[in-house]
Amino acid sequence: MCDIQKDKLKTGMPKSVPFIIGNEAAERFSFYGIRSIMSTFLVAQFFNPANNPALQNMAEAKSNELTHLFVTFAYFMPLVGGILADWFFGKYKIIFCLSIVYALGNLTLAFSTGNLSAFTVGLIIIAIAAGGIKSCVSANVGDQFDKSNQHLMTKVYSWFYFSINTGSVVSTLFIPIVYNKYGPEWAFGIPGILMCLATIIFWTGRKKYIRVAPTGIKKENFLFISAYAIKSFFSNRDGESVWQVVAKKYSAESIDGVQAVYRILMVFAFTPIFWALWDQNLSEWVLQSAKMDRTIFGHELLSEQIQTFNPLFLVTMIPICSYFIFPFFNKIGINPTPLRKIGAGLFLTGISFVVIALIQENIDGGGRPSIWWQILAYLILALAEILVSMTCLEYAYTHSPKSMKSTMTALYLLGIAAGNFFVSLVNGSIANGGFFARFTGAAYYWFFIEILAVFFVLYLLVAKRLPEKSYIGMADDTQPS
Repeated sequence: MCDIQKDKLKTGMPKSVPFIIGNEAAERFSFYGIRSIMSTFLVAQFFNPANNPALQNMAEAKSNELTHLFVTFAYFMPLVGGILADWFFGKYKIIFCLSIVYALGNLTLAFSTGNLSAFTVGLIIIAIAAGGIKSCVSANVGDQFDKSNQHLMTKVYSWFYFSINTGSVVSTLFIPIVYNKYGPEWAFGIPGILMCLATIIFWTGRKKYIRVAPTGIKKENFLFISAYAIKSFFSNRDGESVWQVVAKKYSAESIDGVQAVYRILMVFAFTPIFWALWDQNLSEWVLQSAKMDRTIFGHELLSEQIQTFNPLFLVTMIPICSYFIFPFFNKIGINPTPLRKIGAGLFLTGISFVVIALIQENIDGGGRPSIWWQILAYLILALAEILVSMTCLEYAYTHSPKSMKSTMTALYLLGIAAGNFFVSLVNGSIANGGFFARFTGAAYYWFFIEILAVFFVLYLLVAKRLPEKSYIGMADDTQPS
């Protein structure tokens, strides 16, 4: 019987996968191309154009505040996009329509590099579009699989993440050069061209996608059941548990789905602190690298190019982890479960920031440390990202009920928004001489390390009590387009 089942398993990837991965690579080129120069551009163009040393700390804090607000908005919008896709329009329509809006946002940036208000409008448009499609794209990958090929899902998510970082590598190397040689108009315009390419690639594969139809607003959804459970908690239950009361009104299947979401949210509650630290490698670390010796093998790199090492390490390490490191731990009896991977990733994130804090102590003391130390921090952070982010993308899909795929992914991405919003608040306070103004220089990084340490201990206490339950293969809810 087992041999028959094995024979039915498919060995090839779905035909739609190359179009999804190609679209993601081009879109990520656009997004990270913008982010690669945003921090330094805002300081040089708007907040300290005269390069006054007395204003530099305030200018950098203002730049970091706006940059992290942009990321906050971009990763809050997936919640909206996920709901629209799951309930009303489906993932294909959301991804295609918002990709067009995305390209218009890029055009706005390219023509408003001398006006902060107009530039901010362009950022808002991009945040709405990029965020709106974000949760749909990763969930759309999972939709292409069923019982016959679900064993390939871990590998396809590895390649999906590989495409993200390939786009990031190319853009963070290329766009800073364009910015320095040809100005911000071209530097922000070229990502728009790539976004148009991403839209065309996605549209080309339209006949090959497996599309999950939108469910509409059902009474048995997460919000309605949760609200009824909260109401029941404060009512007279005659000795019954909350879920026993809820079971009188809603089906066992829907209640199981809601409980699954809460199990996932207990894991995702620890991701905001990871993203609060991680996203600083595209802003605070870039500004730090400008004060370091950036000579590598006799060639001086631009400060904006150093961040390329993060996706470069990711592109290198993802196949190594997927095909060698994780299987090795399985062979020696240490199962690298999603919860274990996430915990290890949080720990490594803290180590990377210890390196950054020590670098900053050297700079604060008048030193000019070698950029190789920051590259070491990027290597450690890349390993942490594989363990946390790549794992959570798969975890959000496999551990959520069939009608909640995009929305569940959006709730994970909401953690990125929360982490960046906190960093934005901290930098806004520093820029205005508020409470967090005491955390400048190396103290700024040690502050975040201390917060992460608290979250890490709490995670260890919670994670070992969480049961894992996959929903893949429980119901075949896909249908061809």
